[in-house]
Parts: sequence; structure tokens; C-alpha cells
Amino acid sequence: MTTLFAYPTNAAFGRVLPKSKIYERTQPTTAVKELFVRQIEQIVWQYKLATETINVQGTAAVPEIQIFHIALKTGELKPEALRCIDQAIPFPLVFELHHEGNVKSIAAYKRPSEADAAKSVISTYFATDWLPEGTPRQPLPVVFDLEALYAQLLAPLLPYPPRQGESLQTQVDRMDQIGQLQRELERCEARLAKERQFNRKVAMNAEKRELQLVFKALIDV
Repeated sequence: MTTLFAYPTNAAFGRVLPKSKIYERTQPTTAVKELFVRQIEQIVWQYKLATETINVQGTAAVPEIQIFHIALKTGELKPEALRCIDQAIPFPLVFELHHEGNVKSIAAYKRPSEADAAKSVISTYFATDWLPEGTPRQPLPVVFDLEALYAQLLAPLLPYPPRQGESLQTQVDRMDQIGQLQRELERCEARLAKERQFNRKVAMNAEKRELQLVFKALIDV
């Protein structure tokens, strides 16, 4: 079931983040700036989850977690715009998108780069479904540090549950593999629908079965 979290009032930050500040930090392309103009009404830095605000110890990988409220002009926000915001802020981010009385959470797994600690590695984006804004929210889980909290905040966004003992990094990598495989299966099915030669359809069906077997192996817990 999709989960929305209730963030503590002590962690409220509530500052509007001008788009110009993001542009200054990341120097986005004209196309990305156009996404901001067409799709985003306002960005609010809503909550700051840190040791001093929620009394949970930070780690080197996750010293703080920021929650951003984004009011949309349309019901869509391209990941290029989210990635631009992620690149502008040096902490893990969780976004809440709001549009016409509905809300959805979306985030990428963000970690320090092993090659350059001043930079971040940002995964693909994972999201919940749209929910009514009045949907009851769950309290934040009880955890030992912010890294564990970050994993708990991302968990409802990931399409498949973790395996026993699986790290967040490994789980996210597996989700990426699943996504790539789903796209391959879609392309395979599209080619099958167009193909008229029997022998080529047989070969394509064999390829599809192999992809389905790999897919099943990746989603099995």
C-alpha cells in the first residue's frame, strides 16, 4: 500500500526556493529551464530532517534529508527537472508533488560519489501513485540514524520489496535492472505484434520467454 509520511513540526523549514537559485547552481539547458516554466508553479523547501530537528543521528552518507513540496501547473513533471534540483542540493531529497488536490512522493536514491565525495550519484526516479491530499499519513519510523530513515522513506516508492539482507544500493540497482528489462520486453512485444513471418515470430517468442525468465528471477524475493 502506498505510504505518505507525517513529518514532525520541529523539522518544518517552509522556505520558497526560487527557480533562479537552482539555475545558478546547476546551469541547466534551455530545454530544462522550459520544463521548470511549463510544469512547476512553486518549489518549497518544506522540511529538514537532521539531528537538530528530529534528534536522529546523521551519517557521512546521509547527514540530512530534505523534503521538497512542488506545486505543479500540470499533472506531470519530467525527471530532468527533478534531477536538476537534486544536483543543486547536496543532501538526499524526497519530493512531494501536488496537483489539483492530489499528491505523490517521488525520489531517486542519492549517494556520495566514490570518485569525488563533493559530487552525488543519482539513480533513476521512483514514485508512488497519486493520492488525495487528505490521505492519512504514517508517523516516521523509529530508526537509529538518518541513513536508515532514508531507506525507510524510499521503501514505499520502490516497485518491489527488498530481499533478505539486501542493501539499499543493491535493491536500487536491481530495480534499475527490472526497469530496463521491462522496456526490453515492451520492445520485444511491439516487434512481435508487427512481425508476419512465422519463423521470425518463433525466434522472437523464444527471446521473449528468456526475458520473462530473467524478469521473474529479478523480482523474486
